[in-house]
Amino acid sequence: MDQRTCIKFCVKNEIKCADAFRMLTVAYGEATLDRNEKINEVEKMILANRPITVKEVAEDLNISIGSCHSIFINDLGMRRVAAKYVPNLLNCDQKQHRMNIADEMLDSVRDDPNLLQRVITGNEAWVYGYDVETKAQSSQWKLPQEPRPKKARQVQSNVKVLLTGFFDCRGVVHHEFLPQGRTVNKEYYLQVMRNLREAIRQKHPDLWKNKNWLLHHDNAPAHTSLLVRDHLAKNNTLMMPKAPYSPDLSTCDFFLFLKLKRPMKGRRYATLDEIKTASKEELKKIFKNDFLKCFEDLKNRWHECIISHGDYFEGDKIDERNTLEDDKHTGRPSSSKTPESIEKVREFVVNNRSASLRMIAEVLHINKETIRTILHEDLGKTKDCAKFVPHTLTGEQKSLRIAHCRDIISSYENDSNFLKSIVTGDETWCFQYDPKTKRQSAEWK
Repeated sequence: MDQRTCIKFCVKNEIKCADAFRMLTVAYGEATLDRNEKINEVEKMILANRPITVKEVAEDLNISIGSCHSIFINDLGMRRVAAKYVPNLLNCDQKQHRMNIADEMLDSVRDDPNLLQRVITGNEAWVYGYDVETKAQSSQWKLPQEPRPKKARQVQSNVKVLLTGFFDCRGVVHHEFLPQGRTVNKEYYLQVMRNLREAIRQKHPDLWKNKNWLLHHDNAPAHTSLLVRDHLAKNNTLMMPKAPYSPDLSTCDFFLFLKLKRPMKGRRYATLDEIKTASKEELKKIFKNDFLKCFEDLKNRWHECIISHGDYFEGDKIDERNTLEDDKHTGRPSSSKTPESIEKVREFVVNNRSASLRMIAEVLHINKETIRTILHEDLGKTKDCAKFVPHTLTGEQKSLRIAHCRDIISSYENDSNFLKSIVTGDETWCFQYDPKTKRQSAEWK
């Protein structure tokens, strides 16, 4: 018996307050006990099967979906998140190796605070004639009644060039492109090492004179070949250790190539020369402070690797670092919301629907949280990712679709049995292995 039912019963039967209170206490205690049992049962089911749905739990335990959802969110504090793709599923030895290297490097930096200023790091990456936009880049601000933005699903082009780049805390030291018809083998990489040494001699004579710079590259076969290692040993080139399967600890992967490729996504380059020219321009646009921050970020990532016991940590809330600390600087953006600032944001978003909060804040000199409030509360906008569609339809194709739908609807209205006479079919591939959908891979955490 719940509390409300108990009160009605007491009033109807003229039961005394003391008796009513005793009955309520018993009823409430029974209800609480019953709910606690349900919570424990739900928790056991989730821990045994993380991808389980609310509906499946509700059916198994014979409780309503609303109550089950409340237990998930309010009582257990869980939410359902999609699995994050990682380069590899690391085994225990690989995790321990990542932790050992991170711990070793942190000790080295503590002993020599200027160590990272002597590091020159590099790697190779493909740069494409066309690379698809990221999910964040394709998202746009829209009103609730507006249709969701759409874009045709596309893939990377076959026109591509391999860039090899090296940089330190001051900027790009050396870069070159792989000639057509060649592969990255030990002979090619040996020449890259020679070119890098010459670039260091010209750009950083202090490092060249002292011969105390450290090379930081990965364990690719060409990089670790006997020919290359012999060359590095003869020239007394110091090596900075790097764990395999660790793009999250590679400055090229989490910084340089992201900075290079992100602005180029969604653009089309017809020839290799156009790709090379655009790549050089994007490399020049990276600020010196960004390179400095990259190596500071590398130290933070070593800490995060240790805290995560060697596992991949990107996307996990390990600390509360804020990369845009406007309030700590003088001349910080305004945090006041005025009719003028609302109108400025409205005009900016109309002309640039894909703009991020940070971009709007930097251009209009308004605090990022104020921008967020204006967009959501005053302008009623949300940012939705573009939905992939089979094709980007032309006006003529849209008209044909409309005409076809009208013909079918007209035929159905004239003959209610029209759809029963249709036999429909098509072909589809069934794969030996097909990745799960984002929803299927989601788990409660």
